[in-house]
Parts: sequence; C-alpha cells; structure tokens
Amino acid sequence: MAMFEQMRANVGKLLKGIDRYNPENLATLERYVETQAKENAYDLEANLAVLKLYQFNPAFFQTTVTAQILLKALTNLPHTDFTLCKCMIDQAHQEERPIRQILYLGDLLETCHFQAFWVPVTASSSSITLLEQLTKFRETFYLLAPSHWILSFAAGSDVYTACWKPEWGWLGGWVFDVCGSFHS
Repeated sequence: MAMFEQMRANVGKLLKGIDRYNPENLATLERYVETQAKENAYDLEANLAVLKLYQFNPAFFQTTVTAQILLKALTNLPHTDFTLCKCMIDQAHQEERPIRQILYLGDLLETCHFQAFWVPVTASSSSITLLEQLTKFRETFYLLAPSHWILSFAAGSDVYTACWKPEWGWLGGWVFDVCGSFHS
C-alpha cells in the first residue's frame, strides 16, 4: 500500500485543474491504475480521468487498462461506479475482449444472476485472465458483496461454497444476521 499512497498524492495533484485532461499525464495515470490492481486499492476519480482522456484521445486507448478499471469498479457494486465507467467507453471498444466479458459479468450482477456470475470468476481456467492480475479480486468482491447477494447464491450453490470453503475454512451451516454480516 505504500506505493499506492505515494502515487495517490502525486495523482491527486495531477487531477487538479486543467492538467486533469492533459494527455501527457496519461502514462502516469495508467501506471496508477496498474498499482491499484496490484495493491488492492481503488481511486474512482483517477480512473474516470483515464477514461475521459481515452474519450478525448482515442488513439491512446488501452484495452487492458480499461478492463482493470472496470474490474475495480465492479468490486464497488452496488455503487454506481461500474455504470459511470461503462458509459465512458466507446461502443466499439465495449465489443473488445475482455471488456465485453467484464460488461457481461456486470450485467449478471446488476440483474441478480449471482450463480452465473461466479461460474467464470471461480473457474480455474478463467477466460478473463485479468482476474489474476487484480490482487485478491475474489476476496475483495466477496467482502464487499451485500448480504442479499451472498444469500441468493450461497443458499444452494455448490459453485460458490466450493470456491470459498477451502480458502476460508468454512464447514457449512450459514448464519446470517440483520447487519449483513455472516458467520460459518
């Protein structure tokens, strides 16, 4: 986290005033996105600035960076970050792989198809190779997921429980409380 905090201060200065949309700062902002992915950190304001720079400068568009931004925003559901990011991506780029795949995952979550969401996310040979680049993606998403999401697929999903039982030492017997946390 030390590198992220260091970069956050520098990027915060870049995002002030007119320099926010200076294409010369794009390389720094893209490295910052990669740092967020590696260090399990998140900065929506900087990520939106990257996407806006891609809108202003389509020749600089980076599919991998955009995919990382979308995955980080996905972990912040049910907040509107994912929708904000999605709306800033040109339709032609939304059809590119892996962006199309990530948008599909977001659609599954937004339409409450949680079991279908976990199938590609938990697959050992995931077709979305960027998931491995995001430090603790599954754990982050799991910890941030609202309890009703967990309830809907944990109650009858071997896919979900098979994924988390070994990692967290769960033996079964789900107990939910009103605050949205749960215990095994």
